[in-house]
Amino acid sequence: MNVFVEKFADLKILRYKLDGFEKLNLQQKKYIYYLALAAKSGRDILWDQNNRYNLKIRKLLETALATYKGDKTSELFRNVHLYLKRIWFSNGIHHHYSTDKITPKFSASELREFLDQSNISSLPFISELDEIIEVITNPEKEAKRISLDSNTDILKASAMNYYQDISQEEAETFYAEKRKAAGEKAPSFGLNSQLIKENGKLTERIWKVGGMYGEAISEIISNLEKAVTYVENDLQKKLIGELIEYYQTGDLKKFDDYSVSWVEELDGMVDFVNGFIEIYGDPLGIKASWESIVNYKDIEGTKRAVILADNANWFEANSPVNDAFKKKEVKGVSAKVINVAMLGGDCHPYTPIGINLPNAEWIREEHGSKSVTIENITKAYFEDSLGNGMLEEFAASEEEINRARQYGYLAGNLHTDLHECLGHGSGKMNSGVSPENLKNYYSTIEETRADLFALYYIADSKLLELGLVPSEESGKAAFDSYLRNGLITQLTRIEPGKNLEESHMRNRQLIAKWAYEHGKNENVVSFVKKDDKTFIEINDYQKLRDLFGKLLAEVQRIKSEGDFIAAKELVENYGVKIDTATHNEVLERFKRLEIAPYAGFLNPELELVENDSREVIDVTVNYADDFTTQMLDYSDRFGYLI
Repeated sequence: MNVFVEKFADLKILRYKLDGFEKLNLQQKKYIYYLALAAKSGRDILWDQNNRYNLKIRKLLETALATYKGDKTSELFRNVHLYLKRIWFSNGIHHHYSTDKITPKFSASELREFLDQSNISSLPFISELDEIIEVITNPEKEAKRISLDSNTDILKASAMNYYQDISQEEAETFYAEKRKAAGEKAPSFGLNSQLIKENGKLTERIWKVGGMYGEAISEIISNLEKAVTYVENDLQKKLIGELIEYYQTGDLKKFDDYSVSWVEELDGMVDFVNGFIEIYGDPLGIKASWESIVNYKDIEGTKRAVILADNANWFEANSPVNDAFKKKEVKGVSAKVINVAMLGGDCHPYTPIGINLPNAEWIREEHGSKSVTIENITKAYFEDSLGNGMLEEFAASEEEINRARQYGYLAGNLHTDLHECLGHGSGKMNSGVSPENLKNYYSTIEETRADLFALYYIADSKLLELGLVPSEESGKAAFDSYLRNGLITQLTRIEPGKNLEESHMRNRQLIAKWAYEHGKNENVVSFVKKDDKTFIEINDYQKLRDLFGKLLAEVQRIKSEGDFIAAKELVENYGVKIDTATHNEVLERFKRLEIAPYAGFLNPELELVENDSREVIDVTVNYADDFTTQMLDYSDRFGYLI
């Protein structure tokens, strides 16, 4: 199977393969089948969370495209279709990474011309057409989904739909009072609600059955109830029951119950995530986007992750972090390598390559965490990268290129293992400190901390001792790749004149730039020019590792103490601003390669196979080959909120 499907704008669509799916037993396959339906049933929730106009815009343009009576070979038709593909990819009108509004290649008058040749008169929101066209075509309207500019009220500057007419100060005060009143082991207040004002009073619209997003949540539950028939063990049955109860009531304590059971369920071959999980979409880091991943173990790859998890206490004890901020005992760390069978919500089409959950600090400290590296996604990325010229263009030497070819794939997966399995699970927060203390900088600081943990240990002789790497060259390959990406190649994703906004991009530049600046006196890392091209050279790998350790100790202190001022200074000084000359040069070099900087995935289609007696005898996998077809199909079958 060819992983590449198509390329448009700055995006490419790939496919992932379900290696080993055919070896699962029928019960496991049917379990995956219904979990996969649940994973697709919450799609509309994310669209609405991202912006209040998203669902109407999607419905308008999908209807117009399907009923268009004009010339379907015209530039206008192609441009409307392109815009629709871009918002499908981003789950809304804002770019999935920069969160800037996507600019269409048509004007308001051209869009009206297109709509006039389509049958949209029966749409229930047709009276709002002028407003919707204005939102699509006016760059000043709903301009940025997430603003992290600390000089503004970041809620009023953001177009996400987690708050309505609420100031940053009002929201922070509202949730701070809730946490203070609840004391220790407080649930993640605000995680599953929209904060609004009614009659001048702040109130929450809870995402639950009978509440906001109730129609979609009911469909999720319906498929979870079908899935529970095919669970592999009693704990899986218990955790699905707890998840359903949480969806029915909106009670965050029920979500904590589910999270504890989910962490403790380690025996099943099949696993899943389904719910309001990650807080990157909220500039305050309080409210969670809806997502789902359905997966099954990669047995061979899991052996690697288990070795790390079994040695978690050694890594914690030997970290360069101050002992006051270390866990005395690392509890319940589990890790595995998985193949995804279905992606949904905020994990589709663009998806993470690793996961570490749950996010509640008290659960992590008392019950542990579960970490995964997604093997079939990293494999698809790797296969797509072969021969695209990126490495040859931006690596500083043949030695670096050869090291990347020989050790890069292993080093990348090990970095993800260390980041997810041990990095996020390491350290502890002081009593009374919560992620909210770091406000809009928490996500960047947390990703910085996990990356630094991975970088510090990926060059440690312990990995050789454990048999996880064949040579210390793998650590060097990881360092090469990280600095090359943090200081150069990730700039290919940023438009000229823009700063870094996304938390992961900020954290990568923060680490790489801090290490460069603090290693200057000893020439640890240097920018070099060859044939008028800029490259990064690492001159002393051991000293670079020492710098990573020093920064890790400081970032852990910042998180443990909730030091907002230090977090702000670190992120703003190292993680935001881009060198214009280097950026322009990198963009020009990248342009010649004709590579899309962002990639997302088509999901496979799972089908029940029945015999003549209507008994299910198998579940088969069909690999989709057209992005538009899948997106239209999803809107038709899973469009529960529009």
